Amino acid sequence: MAKKFREKLRKFNPFTRPMTLDELPKPLPANPDQRLVKVYVEGYEDVAFWRGIFDHFQNPYLRFEISVPDRGDLPKGKKVLLGMIPQASDELLLCVDSDFDYLFHNSTEQSRELLSCDRMFHTYAYATENYLCYAPSLHNVCVRATKNDTRIFDFERFMADYSRIIYPLFLWYAYSAQQESEHIFTLADFRASVRLNFLEIEHNGLRTLAWLRRNVARRDQALRERHAEMIEPKRAFAEKLFRRGVTPENTYLFMHGHTLMDNVVIVLLNTVCEKLRELSIAKITASSKKGVALKNEMSNYTNSLRSIRDVLLDNENYTKSPLYKRLERDIERYIARTIWNMKRNGEIRDTSMIGIIHKLRTGQQ
Repeated sequence: MAKKFREKLRKFNPFTRPMTLDELPKPLPANPDQRLVKVYVEGYEDVAFWRGIFDHFQNPYLRFEISVPDRGDLPKGKKVLLGMIPQASDELLLCVDSDFDYLFHNSTEQSRELLSCDRMFHTYAYATENYLCYAPSLHNVCVRATKNDTRIFDFERFMADYSRIIYPLFLWYAYSAQQESEHIFTLADFRASVRLNFLEIEHNGLRTLAWLRRNVARRDQALRERHAEMIEPKRAFAEKLFRRGVTPENTYLFMHGHTLMDNVVIVLLNTVCEKLRELSIAKITASSKKGVALKNEMSNYTNSLRSIRDVLLDNENYTKSPLYKRLERDIERYIARTIWNMKRNGEIRDTSMIGIIHKLRTGQQ
């Protein structure tokens, strides 16, 4: 009784002593037939994303636990995980944003570290935010936020057009980053040049794209005049990126993730969702309902709306992305190799590989 009273008091009194680990609920007992695999990620905001990834790989032999490494007072982040590469094993995996490391492909020390470790999984896209902003999934984000499934904007076409326009500046930024001369075209410069300040939804954002095209052309011309010696090397760099999967149409998947989310996609979603909400409200208002019935219908609709950012952060409709398919194959290879080693070491009781494969396919525990 006293314990329940203390818990209630703690909810109302922010100065009450926080509970210790011994006082908090204990984890549920694990399945002894499953090997625990710790999966470390860069930060707390990445836990949900990678949990969603590994949920697709649940199996009777391995149990994945996603967390941020406990390194005392050391900061979290990619550098910490790169420093843990010597500790990585079949029972300790590391998951990071690719940033530019996948594209730089052994041309920098950090990219060599990341790509040489088969227990470190990376996003292939620049960051987790780029997956959340996967263009074919954005209409679904609007539907979940507004409860209106009317298609009034073609996100896929717009993001392909947007990517083609910013591609020259993406090359300037990525190339200067690889040369460790970011001062030539900084992240702040890139963000200011490719951000969208508005969206005119008519003609699928045609006027917005025209405005962006003019801004990008001016900045590209200024960079060409100021750094003419970089034009030819940058052209060879673009060919290298093409071999890594970068095209003018999919540039947005490889650009800085927070810039994409906060300065491009959220602008699109806010405008499109506002129009969809207005459309729903207009339909309700034009219905035959009157008085209290109309008020209740309007109240039911507005209460069903969700925060656009929250829905976007929960988005998991990126699994058809070719980049996600590559990440998926990496994890599948790890699982197959690890389970095969467990079988050879006698950790798995199944005597038949056919039985093991059947359990993996059916998810049988």
